[in-house]
Amino acid sequence: MKEKRLIWFFLIVSQFVFSQIRGVVKDSISGEPIPYVNIWVENETVGTTSEADGSFSLDIKDEKVLIFSALGFETKKLSSKSEVILLKPKVFELKEVMVLNQKKTKELEIGDAHKVHISQLSGNKPWIYAKLFNYDYKYKETPFVKKIVFYSNSDIKGAKIKIRIFGFNDSIPSEDLINEDIIVTVKGGMKKNTIDVSHYNIEFPKSGLVIGLEWLIIEENKYFFTYKDTKTKQKVSLENYAPSLVINHSPDEISFTYSKGKWYKHKRHSSNFKKEWNNKVNTPAINLILTN
Repeated sequence: MKEKRLIWFFLIVSQFVFSQIRGVVKDSISGEPIPYVNIWVENETVGTTSEADGSFSLDIKDEKVLIFSALGFETKKLSSKSEVILLKPKVFELKEVMVLNQKKTKELEIGDAHKVHISQLSGNKPWIYAKLFNYDYKYKETPFVKKIVFYSNSDIKGAKIKIRIFGFNDSIPSEDLINEDIIVTVKGGMKKNTIDVSHYNIEFPKSGLVIGLEWLIIEENKYFFTYKDTKTKQKVSLENYAPSLVINHSPDEISFTYSKGKWYKHKRHSSNFKKEWNNKVNTPAINLILTN
């Protein structure tokens, strides 16, 4: 009886502590809704993604500063009391470029990613999980990015995830190299996903290239992850968003996470679980296929 009272007390208090805010993100010029916007509470691990119609909701305490980030738009910080968020399209300077024709007679796969039954869950946050590919002199023979390969493990069929392609500046990912969302639909279960990006004509930057996988916290990706609590022996069900991403363990610090509105570099860590994981970095299982 006492346990039930505690549960009801928690539920009542929760209703007072948290309130749900709702809003919609739109293009400041066209007025059109912007789908799949990455939204974070500044400096907190609370976030979400706008739906296909630009709408979003968040359960937060008090007034907060929200960070809105979308490909092709300027990042904006705004009070959580704002119901309509207008993002300004970025102005891209036209640079003189040399257009090189791809021969596509050679291929080189890089990255050492492989399928293992170890996955990273998103929880209910719009993380970007990214991997750095450093430039190598041997890429001169295959300088173009032809395909992106990544491994997923999804509890539902048809989950969507966004691919981001960044440059690299000293120590963190920098600007997006393409001005277009790449939304990928993955199948259920453990899958190898191969995405052709050759039509973007991306030449491998000498400063390095970062491939990011961005979770979309949208209704069609939602499911409940169930596990057995080792202490209570009871089943626990938690809200989660598909797909999970397969992770490998790298000796190099080439893994990054975007959260709270900023980038974080992953460091090597000690593990008591398996010796081969000691002093290594959790890294998303991503490869690149280059061509000439």
